[in-house]
Amino acid sequence: MSSVLERLRGGLVVSCQANPGSPLRDPHIISRLALAAQQGGAAGLRIQGFADVQAVRAVTSLPIIGLTKTDRDDTPVYITPTAAEAAQLAELGSEIVAFDATLQPRPESVQAIVQAIHAAGALAMADISTLDEARAAYDAGADIVGTTLAGYTPHSRALSTADWPLMDELREAGLPFIAEGRLNSPQDAAEAVRRGAHSVVVGSAITRPDVITTWFAGAVRDAH
Repeated sequence: MSSVLERLRGGLVVSCQANPGSPLRDPHIISRLALAAQQGGAAGLRIQGFADVQAVRAVTSLPIIGLTKTDRDDTPVYITPTAAEAAQLAELGSEIVAFDATLQPRPESVQAIVQAIHAAGALAMADISTLDEARAAYDAGADIVGTTLAGYTPHSRALSTADWPLMDELREAGLPFIAEGRLNSPQDAAEAVRRGAHSVVVGSAITRPDVITTWFAGAVRDAH
């Protein structure tokens, strides 16, 4: 399965997701977004939810980073918080399963989730927010870490941009990482590669026209 990471090396992973209430919130539409990303040159796809993973797997052979988003009362961890969810994502065709590996109260340990992912035949991508979390995730057996949650935990940097300092820290520590989070332009994506990213995940700036519209609408409004 390490060949999957080699397929992603130096490439763009497009996150195709739509929040509840979005007009795009339909597995068939998500699969069309995935095909559009493939046509544009994506090396892989990041897909949320069982139905969407299944729909996308049916139309493309690109590597899928699968995840769930589950709100729970007992934990702030919501990206693939349990081993059972992680295993199901792998069984539905996700070559890589992403999960929250932050140092927050959690229903199951990082190690247990990694073991479930490996047992199901997939690779484990630990979404982290700090260098210490990255080190702990690798110690627990993760195959790759992502900067996905930088700025989204109480103990990480609150930035309006990508967490460039975290990328520098990971590179200097010799820890491979996938860059993700607030990479809103081609220039941002290229900068992440220059800072040592194994590959780059971009979502909102490519596949969420509702979000992109707010950027433009806000800029036009503020120009008055």
